[in-house]
Amino acid sequence: MNIRIGTRGSELALVQANWVKSQIESSLNKLENCSISNIECEILKIETKGDLILDKALNKIGDKGLFTAELEQALLEQRIDIAVHCLKDLPTLENPQLPIIALPKRENPSDCIIFSSKFKGIHSILDLPEKSIIGTSSLRRISQIQNLRPDFQIVHLRGNVGTRLRKIDEGFEGISAGILACAGLIRLGKQSIIDQGLNPTEFIPAPGQGTLAIQSSAIALKNNSNLANILKVLNHEETSTLVRAERSALEAVDGGCQTPFGAYANFVSDNKKQIHLIGFIGEQNSNRIFRHEEIGLASESKMLGQKLGSILKDKLSSQT
Repeated sequence: MNIRIGTRGSELALVQANWVKSQIESSLNKLENCSISNIECEILKIETKGDLILDKALNKIGDKGLFTAELEQALLEQRIDIAVHCLKDLPTLENPQLPIIALPKRENPSDCIIFSSKFKGIHSILDLPEKSIIGTSSLRRISQIQNLRPDFQIVHLRGNVGTRLRKIDEGFEGISAGILACAGLIRLGKQSIIDQGLNPTEFIPAPGQGTLAIQSSAIALKNNSNLANILKVLNHEETSTLVRAERSALEAVDGGCQTPFGAYANFVSDNKKQIHLIGFIGEQNSNRIFRHEEIGLASESKMLGQKLGSILKDKLSSQT
């Protein structure tokens, strides 16, 4: 059995796709009543709009789907059987023709700080000099960092992980530090360069950050009855429960790349029956943010997310 895996062509995307490939090819011993004797995967690189336009901030070139639309089109045209995405890049409203079949176990969801070579002796971003320049293109990160330090200035920072790390190290346009996701650096084996990890309950990540999403199409699943069973072996139920709450909150605020928003869910205790969900929403063109948190049943994670998102949306609208 051959499975065609679609992915973006960046170093990180290929590492992630190859990890999924290895998991699928070794899944046979986990399948029951399976008549397949062999699975081979082929990786196909597909360029997305977000990969091609690097001279503008994400919120200036569109909304969700910048890194996923071309992959989804390839699924619909049956050029690939599955696509591997970063979950945070996918629109919150799922297309029934393009279901997410599996969410593997989540990597570290936190953001982190990488200092330029000039400031490598500093241990906290709050210790940087007044009016330091921070590199990021994420409205969510900008909103939170300027809430912490309103004096900080922001420089647009795009490109793959390697490009951004090089620009930070060289002090591109006066950058003192850059903000990246821990998960990507860990997957690339670069975790040792992290200068400061940010607590996800204090500096709130994007919904689903650190989670891969394996997407297929209704057509592929209909044509290959074994495909869904193979992919479901990769699904991590606890991760699915937590990110469902986060993405439901995002859906409730109707947020995308144009809205500074973050949400982070974790289990309250080892029995994993309750979830603590924290989120924030920021005012555009302002350093003011509104935070809220809820605790609820894990079995009602979607409702919990909707509640938190609605409360945050109301908080924002009451101030504008």
